[in-house]
Amino acid sequence: MEGNRRWVTNTLKHPDRDPTRRELLAASQQPYGAVLSCIDSRVPPELVFDTGLGDLFVMRSGGVAVEPVIIGSVEYGPMTSGTPLIVVLGHQRCGAISAAYKALREGKPLPGNLQAIVEALRPAYEQSVRQSSADPADTMARAQVKLTADALRGNRDLAPLVSKGVLAVVSAYYSLDTGQVEILNGAPA
Repeated sequence: MEGNRRWVTNTLKHPDRDPTRRELLAASQQPYGAVLSCIDSRVPPELVFDTGLGDLFVMRSGGVAVEPVIIGSVEYGPMTSGTPLIVVLGHQRCGAISAAYKALREGKPLPGNLQAIVEALRPAYEQSVRQSSADPADTMARAQVKLTADALRGNRDLAPLVSKGVLAVVSAYYSLDTGQVEILNGAPA
């Protein structure tokens, strides 16, 4: 979050982005966080959190939709390297969420494999429909990251790490307007 404050205030440090760091990491890595975020080109986690080479495992999928390969990728850091933090990062004005919301509301499937994203986002859609709001797609985006973080916290392989206190799984939301990341739930005490 300190890196995000630097991003918001334009006081970036661009840490650990040089050949020396690259050489240091050539043999192994020990990232302190894993970020599961959307594919949106406006939300690059390494920039949003002002991190450097080797600091984060980053997985991206449309609307933060998850399936077994993505879940396995998220599990990799905590289960192999002891990565102590997973951040599930959604964002404002998400195109994938908006498209899925519209497709589900109108009952019109999207073409190709885009429909798989729509189906993965259905629980967040259903939750957003139950909550009346001025911006239902935004409500859906927030619901999606919370549902995903909750599922990861309850994951059979990650839950023991969470209960031991060696892993935190946090849901967060990025504002395109301000650059600020808001923690929604799961922040360590």
